[in-house]
Amino acid sequence: MEWLRISTSNELVRVATDEIVYVRADGNYSDLVLTSGKSHKMTFQLHYFDETFQLLRHNMFVRVGRSLIVNKRYIYVINLTDHLLMFAGQQITGDIKPLQVSRDSLKQLKEMLEKEKGNE
Repeated sequence: MEWLRISTSNELVRVATDEIVYVRADGNYSDLVLTSGKSHKMTFQLHYFDETFQLLRHNMFVRVGRSLIVNKRYIYVINLTDHLLMFAGQQITGDIKPLQVSRDSLKQLKEMLEKEKGNE
């Protein structure tokens, strides 16, 4: 298990990467959503998380469009018709609502996951 440490002048957030379901952009901020259903607003733009996740030994995160990074481990359903991305998994204990995502972004994600091989 790897840990993400995010430090600002006022706060230190320390979270296991396995507990992160997704990070969604919100202007100059980002919302970090955990398996517990809790959300934490961070004073970083999405590109900070994108760069940080790239440094992980076992990076399970993928950028979906311009405003979302998801943990592939929790992707349950990609619905192109309704533009929905749904999450599930044993570790998810909170209420994680489906996300509305652009059809093009979902289509790219679907194609990428279809090409992956092995146990991820």
